[in-house]
Amino acid sequence: MAERERRHVRVAVIGSGFGGLGAAVRLRREGITDFVILERAGAVGGTWRDNTYPGCACDVPSHLYSFSFAPNPEWPRNFSGQPHIRAYLERIADTFGLREHLRFHAEVLGMRWDAQALHWEVETADGQLTADVVVSATGPLSDPKIPAIPGLDTFPGTVAHSARWDHDTDLRGKRVAMIGTGASAIQIVPALQPDVARLTLFQRTPPWVLPRADRRITAAEQWLHSTFPATRAARRGLLWGIREMQVSAFTKRPDQLGLVEFLARKHLKKAVKDPGLRAALTPGYRIGCKRILLSNTYYPALARPNVDVVTAGLKEVRGSTLVAADGTEAEADAIVFGTGFHVTDMPIARRVTGAHGTTLAEEWKDGMAALRGATAAGFPNFLTIIGPNTGLGNSSMILMIEAQLNYLADYLRQLDVLGGKIALDARPSAVQQWNHTIQERMTRTVWSRGGCDSWYLDANGRNTTVWPGTTSGFKKATLQVDLAEYEVLRPPAGPPADRTAPPRTEVAA
Repeated sequence: MAERERRHVRVAVIGSGFGGLGAAVRLRREGITDFVILERAGAVGGTWRDNTYPGCACDVPSHLYSFSFAPNPEWPRNFSGQPHIRAYLERIADTFGLREHLRFHAEVLGMRWDAQALHWEVETADGQLTADVVVSATGPLSDPKIPAIPGLDTFPGTVAHSARWDHDTDLRGKRVAMIGTGASAIQIVPALQPDVARLTLFQRTPPWVLPRADRRITAAEQWLHSTFPATRAARRGLLWGIREMQVSAFTKRPDQLGLVEFLARKHLKKAVKDPGLRAALTPGYRIGCKRILLSNTYYPALARPNVDVVTAGLKEVRGSTLVAADGTEAEADAIVFGTGFHVTDMPIARRVTGAHGTTLAEEWKDGMAALRGATAAGFPNFLTIIGPNTGLGNSSMILMIEAQLNYLADYLRQLDVLGGKIALDARPSAVQQWNHTIQERMTRTVWSRGGCDSWYLDANGRNTTVWPGTTSGFKKATLQVDLAEYEVLRPPAGPPADRTAPPRTEVAA
């Protein structure tokens, strides 16, 4: 075991969701087999392993929410549920021979850059290792966020987050409080409503909701896609193209979203007849400012007689009594938090100590920033999949992940071309220029001009989450590594010096 704990690998991948498994597949396709996948849980799947709440499903069409190199002609629905997506990821691990690289229950507890050896020292719950390159694929939707509510510890019933569902508690016949109105909440509410005695929704801000064009994919369609792959590719291409054409309305011309807003209002009016409730569920910001949600069952569930909508956030808990910010009180036997994740303050950043002895969290104290969404200055040979400003508001994150895998592959090729023991460190000026350009583009977007406060924004009010462009634009920007944006690090000559101060070799622009 001791020998295994001191193992050195060329690449260590953190996480086994879409990003981690995708990175592992790409490594094998590049001929790299000296790598490990460090997974804190006991199975692959990432957020699709952790989120098992009632009604959990994807809001991106299945044929677009899958890897281009691993199509699945047997998706059962237009929008597949959590069990099918998790099963797909398990098949990825099997099909591409990734099991031998997986180390389960190996949560990364900390890692530090060794400037003398030019590698990362990684401490995990399963032992220690060193790696030339680390790829962080922990994802932004991995660590649940529960707000600090005064008195929550006095609540006598069950408290759960949507991403940590309590399957041992039977909620049938109970009084349940749902906190939040995001993507998970609009799936949980209609799933619970028929069986609970009373459901109270604490809503700070109503979401915009559009119809969900979901249906079963027929056996004939599945046969067609399996027998004639071109039809499957055409379906994926159509889904992608439609979303690419929508991007300009989000990023340059928010006023063009008026028609979409009209359709959302019509959807609400059709399902909710009570004018008072309809007014409470009507957003006061431009559609698209927060993520647009899709559901055919959310509004009808809220209109049922055993559901109450409280138009204020949860402020305090007094035993089994929940008190909203407007003073409204509700009794509950269980509380479900649909309050999102640590997106702009990723916990992994506190565990990564770079070349200057500071953590990534410390470097990002004024906001996340990474060159092309992948690399941060002072953290050599450390790449993030789904890093800062790589999120999307209307399309599939798998497209962004695959673009970043292209960048990862070329990064490793550049290390080989440069030869020997080598590392690349993003130039601060390159990171600043990239981030400045993104934030300039962000000023025109609906996320900045739409009049809402969303989880896309960090504590300073900056959007460090979303990509202000098309997926094809991001793919072009990450197709190759520009060495002019990096400093090349080589091992120091002579006796060991300061382990936190790497030598730097300039690369001509």
